[in-house]
Amino acid sequence: MNAPPLKGAERIAAYLNTLPDAPGVYRMLNAAGEVLYVGKAKSLKKRVSSYATGRVHSERLTRMVTDTAEMVFVTTESETEALLLESNLIKRLKPRYNVSYRDDKSFPYILVRRDHAFPQLLKHRGARNTKGVYFGPFASAGAVTRTLNTLQRAFLLRSCSDSVFDSRSRPCLLFQIKRCSAPCVGRVDEAGYRELVEEAESFLKGKSRAVQDQLTGEMNSAAEALDFEAAARLRDRLRAMSHIQASQGINPSTFDEADLFAAYSEGGHTCIQVFFFRAGQNWGNRPYFPRHDRDLPLAEVLESFVGQFYDERTAPKLILASEKLAAAGLLADALALRAEHKVEIATPQRGEKREIMDRALTNAREQLGRRLAENSAQAELLEGVADLFGLEQPPRRIEVYDNSHIQGAHALGAFIVAGEGGFEKGQYRKFNIKADDLTPGDDYAMMREVLTRRFARMVKEEEETEDNPRWRRPDLVMIDGGPGQLSVACQVFADLGVEDVALVSISKGPDRDAGREHFYMQGKEPFRLDPRSPVLYYLQRLRDEAHRFVIGGHRKKRSAAIGANPLDEIAGVGAGRKRALLQHFGSARAVSAASVADLAAVQGVNETLARKIYDFFHPG
Repeated sequence: MNAPPLKGAERIAAYLNTLPDAPGVYRMLNAAGEVLYVGKAKSLKKRVSSYATGRVHSERLTRMVTDTAEMVFVTTESETEALLLESNLIKRLKPRYNVSYRDDKSFPYILVRRDHAFPQLLKHRGARNTKGVYFGPFASAGAVTRTLNTLQRAFLLRSCSDSVFDSRSRPCLLFQIKRCSAPCVGRVDEAGYRELVEEAESFLKGKSRAVQDQLTGEMNSAAEALDFEAAARLRDRLRAMSHIQASQGINPSTFDEADLFAAYSEGGHTCIQVFFFRAGQNWGNRPYFPRHDRDLPLAEVLESFVGQFYDERTAPKLILASEKLAAAGLLADALALRAEHKVEIATPQRGEKREIMDRALTNAREQLGRRLAENSAQAELLEGVADLFGLEQPPRRIEVYDNSHIQGAHALGAFIVAGEGGFEKGQYRKFNIKADDLTPGDDYAMMREVLTRRFARMVKEEEETEDNPRWRRPDLVMIDGGPGQLSVACQVFADLGVEDVALVSISKGPDRDAGREHFYMQGKEPFRLDPRSPVLYYLQRLRDEAHRFVIGGHRKKRSAAIGANPLDEIAGVGAGRKRALLQHFGSARAVSAASVADLAAVQGVNETLARKIYDFFHPG
């Protein structure tokens, strides 16, 4: 009889004989292959031996060690390299016992393009491949948009694309409302426009006072020369600059560039407010709510968060943290290695930096209070959902499915995900309906295909015990439809062997009025809820979000199909031949009606290709 596999401290101790006394990163996995924890160590052997003794100092670590069935190790050249790798793995794998946070978007920047004689002012997100000067990061796209609108009024720089710029024959509306200098039609020459660009860049670099003083002098000179129209234009530009500064709130005078992290914790939950300061200006802030164990010290939460925050970002020269970080020196060295400039991590104790930090902490405390109030209401709703559908505990992951098509065309299925933190938009998925034998408009067949593809992937991932499954098992699946859709879903689950997932379908009443929805569950009679029930309102929101998501996807698919050209589908017809055919015949419809001889008369189209084009439009 085989002995049961080792777990916990005994299993960890089995690794000690083969571990080096060198820096590296380790992963702790449970029996199902799920990553429980990712950690770094200056000495892998010493760190793992501390777990092997079983003498840990918190309930969290005791649970983690007890659940460990396997460990994976990676040695590194230095502890700094180990720290960088640890942050990357935590962000990618999101282990249960590590601090992790959702970070699904890059920060936006303002870009002044430098690849055109008349540079364009625009919002930019993503890789910095375009030649130009970048200013940022800004906390949100809304902050960038507001700043751009005001910058256009202050500096009159163009925002239009190059194609629009080249095709203009008269000034556009932006010139009429004094938000552009109309370089496209020569209302300002290249030298004058370059001066506006330099003023804008100086303003964004923090030299706002010098720019304002210069424009004030020009305004006064114009007024003295009785050129009141020019003076009024300069006055409006100065007002726009003042508007930007007034909307920025906190603006430091003792430092130019820094990221500030203010962490506040209560009831096992944490809010971290991140403020961005560039060129001596506040460019906005954003709150984060990292997931972590309730008994983890706040300084440890913040330290892990900062490491992950800069995993794909360049750190500024100064980082201000509300808590003293134990590994601040090591973390600063790691961030400097990636940023290629010196990075300082400091905890301000007095002066202006401390005053700004206190204000940021106030923001973090208030934001966490609002979050906890929302979560309390959300928890009550999820408990109500569990009671309504007979679940053992409140659902942590709800998936809602819907389909969209027009008479069977451009069919699309999708699902949205909701849970304890509200809508999880990064988990939403769309499915192009692919079945060749599907009858147009067959909603049941569409739902069968979507559910089969989604849950077959989940079953496959669970069999392979992946570390970070993309198709996690839901607690509740809700389908927009009646008993027919529910029957299809039950059959799919039975075919795939999916159990322990509650299935519900929701349909509107006879007049499709909200509040008269019917709910269907296998083995139960259809039922309705009180129209004033908060749980009903919550389920309506879920259904409406799924409908919004799938309709949006269907519209994009339909728009793309409208813009598609059938010539693109013919092998051998590239961009040049497509252009020649359209110039010769005028449209794809005319090409489809042409004879082989007419097609062969087009430059670049021989008789063989002409026959292929003809056969494409005349199958059989």
